[in-house]
Amino acid sequence: MKYHQGFYGKYGKRFLDVVFSGLFILLFFWLFAVLAVLVRCKLGSPVIYKARRPGKIDPKTGKEQIFLLYKFRSMTNETDADGKLLPDERRLTRFGRIMRAASLDELPEIVNIFKGDMSFVGPRPLAEIYLKYYTEEEHHRHDVRPGLTGLAQVSGRNDLSWEQKFAFDLQYIEKMSFAQDVRILFNTVIKVFKREGIGQGEEAPVSLHIERAGREEPAGKE
Repeated sequence: MKYHQGFYGKYGKRFLDVVFSGLFILLFFWLFAVLAVLVRCKLGSPVIYKARRPGKIDPKTGKEQIFLLYKFRSMTNETDADGKLLPDERRLTRFGRIMRAASLDELPEIVNIFKGDMSFVGPRPLAEIYLKYYTEEEHHRHDVRPGLTGLAQVSGRNDLSWEQKFAFDLQYIEKMSFAQDVRILFNTVIKVFKREGIGQGEEAPVSLHIERAGREEPAGKE
């Protein structure tokens, strides 16, 4: 796959990410504070859930840079008699479902965008464990910063297979432009308000490493 960054991809996209994420944080700091208090009262602490995610490939090392993705927690820490966490569906409260349905749990990712870990639009950041199960071509989804939303998310999300999701990610990178980003953001807002595919998690029904574990050799980079 050949990926050629134009002016927008090289300079404009990051500039707009910094400007608009900074403005969002300044204008809606009160919303972050209110949600943090509600999460603390209803779900406990820590308020912010942090997960290791692979980001944009470092041109010096040729490997994905790992960063901590921030989210508001949406589940409790309830455990069974043996001290093991209960299944997700039992720890997901009504409040947590509302947070996910409105995508409010993902608001802290705006901070990731401001820091440079992510962009508003790009391939969604997936679990670090998936890296060794990518094909060589699929690794190119990390040629750009991961996004808060992406082409795959407005093209079917959980109705797509992993191969279809990755195909949309690569299609986005090949045709990356300001106009495409605006269309994706617009369609994302519509889907959030219509609650299409929201609150079900960002991954396919079967995790990638489980689906591809039957292969003799994990595909992709060592």
